[in-house]
Amino acid sequence: MKLAKTLQSLFVTSEAHPLIKTGGLADVAGSLPQALATLKAVRQQAAVNQHILLPGYRSVLAQFDDLKHIADIEHTGHHGVVRLLETKFPDSDITLWLVDAPNCFDRDGGPYADATGQDWPDNAARFAVFSRAAVAIALNQLDLDWQPDIVHCHDWQTGLIPALLSLHEQRPATLFTIHNLAYQGVYSAETFFNLGLPQELWHMHGLEYHGNMAFIKGGLAYADWLTTVSPTYAHEIQGSEFGFGLDGLLRHRTEQLNGIINGVDYDDWDPATDPALVENYDVEHFEKKLSNKTALQKQAGLPVDEDIPVLAFIGRLVWQKGIDVLLESLPQLLRLNIQCIILGSGEHSHEQTLRKLQKRFPDKLAVTIGYNEEYAHQLEAGADMFCMLSRYEPCGLNQLYSLRYGTVPIVRRTGGLADTVIDASQGARSTGFCFNQTTQADFIDAMQRALARYNKPKQWQALAERGMRRDFGWQQSARHYLELYIKVCQQRP
Repeated sequence: MKLAKTLQSLFVTSEAHPLIKTGGLADVAGSLPQALATLKAVRQQAAVNQHILLPGYRSVLAQFDDLKHIADIEHTGHHGVVRLLETKFPDSDITLWLVDAPNCFDRDGGPYADATGQDWPDNAARFAVFSRAAVAIALNQLDLDWQPDIVHCHDWQTGLIPALLSLHEQRPATLFTIHNLAYQGVYSAETFFNLGLPQELWHMHGLEYHGNMAFIKGGLAYADWLTTVSPTYAHEIQGSEFGFGLDGLLRHRTEQLNGIINGVDYDDWDPATDPALVENYDVEHFEKKLSNKTALQKQAGLPVDEDIPVLAFIGRLVWQKGIDVLLESLPQLLRLNIQCIILGSGEHSHEQTLRKLQKRFPDKLAVTIGYNEEYAHQLEAGADMFCMLSRYEPCGLNQLYSLRYGTVPIVRRTGGLADTVIDASQGARSTGFCFNQTTQADFIDAMQRALARYNKPKQWQALAERGMRRDFGWQQSARHYLELYIKVCQQRP
C-alpha cells in the first residue's frame, strides 16, 4: 500500500502507565506511543499518529472528568451497553479511547484479577468484548471518520483482534507484540463457542490449542508481523524451553518475527532529576551517589558503612525470577563482606524464608515485602549492585534502571538481560556481570567476580560509569517500531 505522509495507528493494550499497571506492558504502553509521536518522518516516508485503546476500568474512568461519549458499539457479543469514550492520554496530545462496558470493567480489583488475586472468571468474555470493539474501530464501523493503517496489539488480551480482522479483505495491517509468552489466555473449547466466535477460526492452525482455545494464538497465527521485547527472547521462544508449547508456530513464522528492546522513560528514571533521592547525581558527579547509599543503609536498618558493598533485588518472589536460587545462595553470600536489600512479594513460602533469613542476618539483610515505587528508586540509587537471576526475562527493565543509576547489574544471560548487559570480561565495553545458568554455583561465581572488582575502586567506578552512559531511552526503540510500521503497511496488499 502507498502510505500517506502521516501513518495512522491504533495501539491496543489492556494496561498503560500511569493509568493502570500490573507489569512491564503498562510501561511500554505508556511510553512508546508518546515516543512515536515525537519522531519525524523516516527518510521522509511517514510519521505516525497514534490512538490508544484501553478498557474502561472503573479506576481508569475515575481519573478523568472530561470523558466524551463518541459512539455506541454494537455486535460485541455482550448484552450490556458498550460505549466508546474519548479523552487525551495523560500529559500528551495523544487521543485515548476507552471501551466503556460496565458489565465487564466496572468493578473493584485489578484488570485481570480480583482483590484476592483470583482471575476474574469472565476474563475470556471481557477481553472478547474489548477485542470486538477494537475490530469495529479498525474497520471504521463506528462513523468516526477515522481508520488506522495499522493495529498494534499487545499480549493475549488482544490476540483475538488479528484473528477477527483476518476475515476482512479491506482491513488495516496488524502487528502483535509478545511481552511474556507464558501468559496465553487459554480457555475451554466450550468458551470459544459460547463467545460466538467465527467457526472459520476453530482449527489447529487458528485458535484451537490442544482441544482448548488460546487467545494468544490469534495474534501469533494471524497478525501480519510479530515482535517481542528483545532479540534474544525472540530467538528463545522458538525453542521448546521457552516456547511454552507454541515454539513450532513461532518457528513457522520466524520470517515475520523480530525483537525490539523496550525503552526506559528517563523522565521517571534519571538520577540527575529523580525527586526520590537524597542527592541527585549523574555520570560527571558519580561521587554524589554515596550519599544515597548511606541514606539507604540507614533507612533499611543496616549498619551505615560506605565501604560495604550493597546488593539489591527488586521483583516478584517467583520461580521465573530465580528467587529460589537467591534464597539458597544468601546464607553463603551473607557470610562475605556484603549487605543485601530485597523489595518484592510473591509466593508465601518465599516471603516466610526471607523473614527468617532477616532474623538470622539482621546486620546483613533487609527485606520489605510488597512494593513501593519511591523505595524502588532509592534502592536503584543507593545500591552498588543489582541482581537478576531470571530463568527467562523477555526484556527486563530493572537492569536498564540500574545501568542509568550506576548500580552494576549482575544478571543471568537470558532474553533482554543478555541483550543489554555486557560482561566484565569484555574489557572497555563491559557494563556488568553475566552468568549462564540460574544455579547457586553460577550466581555465587558471578558475585565473587563482582566483589573482586568492587575492591578495585577505580575499575569499579569506570564499570559503573560505562553503564550510565548507555542510552536505552525510547527514541531508538520507537524508531525501530516506526520503520516496522512502515514496512508492514507497505507489504499489506
